Amino acid sequence: MPVAVLALTAGAFGIGTTEFIIMGLLLQVAADMQVSVSTAGLLISGYALGVFAGAPILTLATRRMPRKAVLLALMAIFTLGNAACAVAPSYAALMAARVLTALAHGTFFGVGSVVGTGLVAQDKRASAIAMMFTGLTAATLLGVPFGAWFGLSFGWRSAFWAVAAIGVVAFVVLALLVPNHVGRNGENTSLREELTVLARPQVQLGLAMTVLGFAGLFTVFTYIQPILTKVTGFPEGAVSPILLVFGVGLSIGNIAGGRLADSGLPRALIGTLAGLVTVLAVLALAVSAKAPAVLLVGLLGAAAFATVAPLQIRVIEKAGAAGRSLASSLNIAAFNLGNALGAWAGGVTIDRGLGLAALPVVAAVITALGLALAFWSLRLDRVSAMSITCPAE
Repeated sequence: MPVAVLALTAGAFGIGTTEFIIMGLLLQVAADMQVSVSTAGLLISGYALGVFAGAPILTLATRRMPRKAVLLALMAIFTLGNAACAVAPSYAALMAARVLTALAHGTFFGVGSVVGTGLVAQDKRASAIAMMFTGLTAATLLGVPFGAWFGLSFGWRSAFWAVAAIGVVAFVVLALLVPNHVGRNGENTSLREELTVLARPQVQLGLAMTVLGFAGLFTVFTYIQPILTKVTGFPEGAVSPILLVFGVGLSIGNIAGGRLADSGLPRALIGTLAGLVTVLAVLALAVSAKAPAVLLVGLLGAAAFATVAPLQIRVIEKAGAAGRSLASSLNIAAFNLGNALGAWAGGVTIDRGLGLAALPVVAAVITALGLALAFWSLRLDRVSAMSITCPAE
């Protein structure tokens, strides 16, 4: 794999750590800021909505800039945003800092996906995306459990200072390893041509699949700390190693999803989404039992991140050459809109009195809707292929 893809992996590690770290610190942040757990969970929604807004805006605003300069600028925003989180004096300030940090996220992964796929052969594109997202899985495997332990031991603010330091390291790695000649985006494409990607039905369906698939995941994962402590019965100190199990699952699922997508995208799309629905449904039945719950947390990570490469490649393929960067960034935004939707759906479920144990049921239903859209999208492909091979006389 080209060294530039590995540099993108380093950046993804930093961004992934700050996105997920709050999930292991919800109870501490809620207590310090004197807000409810569901209100603290909105810090995840706020971040996700920042990604959703920032991805298309920054992608279009930087469309003619050198890719390396864009990546470095985004990593600088990320680092400053985490430092602002660490010193936030109030819940509102913390929310604002989270949104600022989030602005870099979507464009980084969107631009990085296009750069990564452009550096490898056609049949290795999904694997290149999976390699970049390995940074995200490593963040969950190492960064998030460490952050949860670090925050529990030294206070949640110290965890954000640690993430800011990771941002500095990632900035240096990107500066050293990403080649200066990485090109500009959209030199021969007008803004109007790029925006036409938004009108493509298959792109819209792809984005909707991503939103619903990850909304299911985050309906549960946003509240994983209180689920494990209040429903399953684990002590707070056990949450960090259980998150490590989730991270191992993510790593396995991410690589497997890339390989599946390279060998057959339609089969990978249906299989990975169906796998996620199944794991969520089984979790709903076994969440109160300690050993099965730990196993299912690992399987949840594997099933969720196996969907990433197939969903990302699907949108890039359907966007066409003119809109790949924008579509790629929009799909990252869609992942995070799903995060926000999931956190909101989980909060509503809790506030309506259904309880934490009901979250996996709600999650399975949401993801099943994404699976239904995948079947519909592939059916449209078959209808389109038949109309081309058998034109009306």
